[in-house]
Amino acid sequence: MGTAPPTTDARRITAVVGVLSLAVFMSSLDLFIVNLAFPYISRQYPGTSLSSLSWVLNAYTIVFAAVLVPAGRWADRIGRRRLFTAGLVLFSFGSVLCGVAPGVAALIVARVIQAAGAGAMVPASLSLLLAAVPPAVRPKALGTWSALGALGAALGPVIGGALVQANWRWVFWINVPVGVAAVVLAARVVPESKDPNASGRPDVLGAGLLAAAVGLVAFALVKAPAWGWGSASFLGLLAASVVSGVAMVYRSRRHHSPVIELELLRSRTFSGAFAASILYYAGFGAFVLSAVEFLTGVWHYSAVQAGLAIAPGPLMVLPFARLVAPRLAARLGGPGRVAVIGCFVNALAQALWLWRIQVAPSYVTHLLPAQLLGGAGVGLAIPSLLGAGSASLTPARFGTGSGILNTGRQVGTVLGVAGLVAILARVSAVDPLAAYRGGLVLVIAFFAAAGVVSAALLAGRPGSVAAGHGVSDAHGADGAVLNAGVPARAPVPGG
Repeated sequence: MGTAPPTTDARRITAVVGVLSLAVFMSSLDLFIVNLAFPYISRQYPGTSLSSLSWVLNAYTIVFAAVLVPAGRWADRIGRRRLFTAGLVLFSFGSVLCGVAPGVAALIVARVIQAAGAGAMVPASLSLLLAAVPPAVRPKALGTWSALGALGAALGPVIGGALVQANWRWVFWINVPVGVAAVVLAARVVPESKDPNASGRPDVLGAGLLAAAVGLVAFALVKAPAWGWGSASFLGLLAASVVSGVAMVYRSRRHHSPVIELELLRSRTFSGAFAASILYYAGFGAFVLSAVEFLTGVWHYSAVQAGLAIAPGPLMVLPFARLVAPRLAARLGGPGRVAVIGCFVNALAQALWLWRIQVAPSYVTHLLPAQLLGGAGVGLAIPSLLGAGSASLTPARFGTGSGILNTGRQVGTVLGVAGLVAILARVSAVDPLAAYRGGLVLVIAFFAAAGVVSAALLAGRPGSVAAGHGVSDAHGADGAVLNAGVPARAPVPGG
């Protein structure tokens, strides 16, 4: 089966984007929704340490990050809808197991199953969107897809805070009816697509090496605050990750069907979007966790109050991602330039909160303005980074490329959360603001660094990438097909 022709009917496009966005919303939601469930889980299982509970979150993050790229590659080969549906089924099954887990150990195992399903469905969902939606409307579709992913992460504490009031198990059970509905709708409205030139046996060993490289570095970052950043265990895991990565690259250069097409990373825009995504999501992950910890730990908000206090920021994401970001890209000459603006808007929002932060609760005048400005920045930055990275992908590499970009998101999230946890470990009862100010400086540094990388590598005209098997030539025949990140009013390279 060849790659499916782009969907042209407006209603069908809306249905396709809706189903695929629902999946990424679910997977992102589960990265953060469990944070507010920890106290309730520990009450049901007395004697459980916080370090043990942290693996309910860490196991999901590590497995999710490790599976993304191999899953994207296999989606290109065996069929993107097939893998997307399988991932949804596995994710829903894992959610059922989480909800009925008799203890923390069983819950962690169930989270691993859930993460494997999420890691399969996320790159498949993005590659299906790129294959099914015509280039002219991709910017808005990408805006919706990425905005709902960001909403899932940011609304995790909001939804989690409400659900745990009934029972912490509902944090997981809520995924099941949504997952079943998504499976049924995907079979009805999402067209199948895959790489028509795929041949030969997939590089299973290469996939294992890649999963090991990503999983080991994620594991090292998660454990660094407890082990120490200069400990032998931390450095040893980093070394093992590097060895696995080098072995994977060596094998990819020689295998007839490598798990990663190395030509993808030779694209200036693709590699720039990958690097900027790591830095941006490090700031984003640290920002979400910092807000939850500050509201519950310093201002002593309840879980529901903290969720409602965070909500205005996420509500800004969708309109800015869906409406403002594509129009700015058309005016400014590409999504990379909008990504620069979004990154620095986020840095400014956190600088505003750093200036206004205080121990006495004062939400409307002190935190709310930063939340609204930050939500606007998220809506500008996330779809623009995704659009800039995906613009250089050929249809045959939609799954592989989206898997790499999403891996950058997850590794960045782990990096940011680990750095923030290390800083907040020094919170003092006498002066709690000192540690939170340090955390905000870290968040600002990540957002600003993402803006600098975006300005250096993504602010040129879209499509200026190296030609190769996995990326499009800006002046070649593929240019008109692959302009995923350029709005309809902008000139299309090669058109």
